[in-house]
Amino acid sequence: MLQKLTLLFPLWMLISATFALFNPEWFTSLNQGSTVVLILAFVMLCMGLTLTIDDFRRIGRMPKAVATGFLGQYTIMPVLAWGIAMLLNLPIHFAVGLILVGCCPGGTASNLVSYIAKADVALSVVMTVCSTLAAIILTPLLTQLFAGTLVPVDTWMLFKQTLQVVILPVVLGITLNHWLPNTVQRIMPFAPLLAVIGVCIICATVFAGQAEGIRHHIGELILATALLHAGGFFLGYTLARYSSHDKQSMRTISIEVGMQNSGLAIVLSKQAFPLLPLAPVVGAISVLMHSLLGSLLAVIWRSQKT
Repeated sequence: MLQKLTLLFPLWMLISATFALFNPEWFTSLNQGSTVVLILAFVMLCMGLTLTIDDFRRIGRMPKAVATGFLGQYTIMPVLAWGIAMLLNLPIHFAVGLILVGCCPGGTASNLVSYIAKADVALSVVMTVCSTLAAIILTPLLTQLFAGTLVPVDTWMLFKQTLQVVILPVVLGITLNHWLPNTVQRIMPFAPLLAVIGVCIICATVFAGQAEGIRHHIGELILATALLHAGGFFLGYTLARYSSHDKQSMRTISIEVGMQNSGLAIVLSKQAFPLLPLAPVVGAISVLMHSLLGSLLAVIWRSQKT
């Protein structure tokens, strides 16, 4: 039952986002202080609880696939986000939000989508871990490179926030899994669903806080995020294909490149760009978009003969 509820992640996202748009007062209290930051840290802790030391050993057993996914994650998506922002002539707040999404690591939802698509879940987990750990350096630097031409970027702030809400919770989760395996095993059946709920709450909070702005700009937001994630899926698959990977790995790399940790983009944009209140909105739309597109792609692949 818990797994079935988790697999309905795109549906819960759609429901929570729609509800928040038309009932923003329900989420007013969550928009105060560090609530959203703490929720994301909890989501990343849930991710860490699913990881073991052996997951890192797998990197040595599949280096080529991991390297291809890593390369695609941190080259295709930032360049694509910047290019779409320029092509659509997005307002600065949306352009910065989209670039920040493109500079973020792979999202935990990619592991779920890989499972649905009959891709290589183990490879997906390893690639998510690698891109997540690298985010502490690459996300601030790439954001500075691509968004720094539009607005001043506080690279140090991005570094500190990524460390606090991503790296530390993930490392804590891995540590707990290593030293308290029996306790973690009892928690594990609930962790994926709790992470889904956490992401839904984060996005609903952003939708509620900027409901009027979202309703006014919904068309260009949907177009920009759809182009970003659809382009990521396509170019990720193309990169994997021309790198001579098998079909399972091609699907996995495509999913990993196309799906971002947009929840992180929301938190970072709120903290690092306080003068751009609409920037986090792009991350919220992005979560919904890559979940829907990724799930659709996964269902298509699952229905095909491998």
